[in-house]
Amino acid sequence: MHTSNRLAELLLLGLLALLWGSSYFFTKIAVAEIPPITLIALRVFGAAIFLMIVMRLRAESLPRDRRTWRMLLVQAFFNSIGAWTILAWGQQFVGAGLASVLNSTSPIFVILMTAFVTRHEGLGGRKLLGAAFGMIGVVLIVGVDVLGGLGEQVAGQVACLLGAALYAGAAIYGKRFGHLSAVTTAAGTMIWASAVLVPAALVLERPWTLSPSFAAITATFVLSVFCTGLALLIYFRLVRTLGSMGVASQSYLRAGVGVILGMVFLGETFTFPIALGLVIAVAGVALINLPQRSTKS
Repeated sequence: MHTSNRLAELLLLGLLALLWGSSYFFTKIAVAEIPPITLIALRVFGAAIFLMIVMRLRAESLPRDRRTWRMLLVQAFFNSIGAWTILAWGQQFVGAGLASVLNSTSPIFVILMTAFVTRHEGLGGRKLLGAAFGMIGVVLIVGVDVLGGLGEQVAGQVACLLGAALYAGAAIYGKRFGHLSAVTTAAGTMIWASAVLVPAALVLERPWTLSPSFAAITATFVLSVFCTGLALLIYFRLVRTLGSMGVASQSYLRAGVGVILGMVFLGETFTFPIALGLVIAVAGVALINLPQRSTKS
């Protein structure tokens, strides 16, 4: 990959981290008035509609073979159905800071799965060092004191880790969709997620009884179109260009996005440990994604 192309992909990786990092902010606004399963259902259903519109504009069509749809169901479970559900459950028992740290371990799980199971891409010392840097950066951004809660509410913490492991599985399994465009893959996963989550919301939370405010509706729209639909378009592109480890590394940047949004909208303080953590996290992402220099004999 040429240097200019690599820079473009890294900028897209930063945009993906911004979109997914800001989703926590918009979720906090929307979930105050919309129950969680209904919110997730609206999020994936809106994303599916957005992605189908993009497909129509690009004159693309959905796959017709059963094998591809079975694969898309697995991807939807990794990416949204399973991961979001178990994370939502775990975060009931785990503080936001510790949950953020645990949810940022996806690159670690990618390393373990790649090394011991799939062996689908190379894992050099530079990537391993980048993964370590990224985790240190996240801990500094969120605050070292959050680690004091490790070992308490074990079930909730395991759920957060399992959610991160599912995200790692999504980054690896997503490599199998080379025969589909990014928009088709994204649309297929959101159609499956909608097929599962919309009926669940209708049965469990009776959303037709809700009267959400304009702010909650707007936040839900942003979550659907930008933080999910557009984000998945970028995600499935980066799975191909940066690989599983590369696309998973954006999890190290999400905590920084949350801090920046907190500073802008909530007046939170920017401290030296946070600044240091941001620098270290960015360095970790760079170590994972920058190409190695080719050596000539």
